[in-house]
Amino acid sequence: MKIIMLGAPGAGKGTQAKMIAQRYGIPHVSTGDIFRANIKNGTKLGAEAKQYMDQGLLVPDELTVKILLDRVAQEDCAKGYVLDGFPRTIPQAQVLDEALEKQNEKIDYAVNVDVPDENIVKRMSGRRACLKCGATFHIEHIPPKQEGICDSCGSQLVLRDDDRQETVQNRLKVYHDQTQPLIDYYEKKGILKSVDGTVDMQDVFHAISNVLA
Repeated sequence: MKIIMLGAPGAGKGTQAKMIAQRYGIPHVSTGDIFRANIKNGTKLGAEAKQYMDQGLLVPDELTVKILLDRVAQEDCAKGYVLDGFPRTIPQAQVLDEALEKQNEKIDYAVNVDVPDENIVKRMSGRRACLKCGATFHIEHIPPKQEGICDSCGSQLVLRDDDRQETVQNRLKVYHDQTQPLIDYYEKKGILKSVDGTVDMQDVFHAISNVLA
C-alpha cells in the first residue's frame, strides 16, 4: 500500500503518517529525514543534494525523486510506505508518477487531512516548545503543569518563530498556492480520500483507517 499524506502545515498529517505506518507495518518516509540520512552517510545522492542546500537553493525535483526512489527501493518498503512532505507541487507529483510507472508501480491513496486555516493558526500559535529537551506543549490542549515551564526538564518554554501567527499565515499562503492544487490532481486520478482533521487525533486516525480498509 503506497500512500501520500496531504494537508496544510499544522494539519497533523505527520502524526497520522506515523500512526498509519505503525498500524500497517510500513515505513513512514519523510523527505526531510531522507535528505539528512543521505548527507550524514555521505552518499553520492546526498552530496548532490548538499550542493544545492548549502547555497540555500531548493533541491531539484528530479534529484529529490531519485533520492526518494532510492529509499523506497529498500527492503522495508516492499509492502508499501507512507510519504510525508512530498510531493509538494504538481510538477513533483508528475515526476514521481512517471518514475513509479517505469517500475510498474503507482500511488494507491492520497489522504488529505482537511483543517480550515483559522483552526491551524489557533493550533500552531498555541504551541510551546522546550529548546533544551525538545518536548512540546499547547496552551489549550496539552498545557504544561506550570505555565511557561517544561514538565520534563524545567526549562523555559518558547513560541518558536515557525509557530508565530504571521509565519503560519505565510506558510498557509504558500500551501494554498503550491500544494493545494495536488488535491484536485489526485481527485482526478480517483485516489484522493479526505478526512476531517478538526476532530480528536484518534478519530482522525479511525476515519483514515476506514478509507484504507
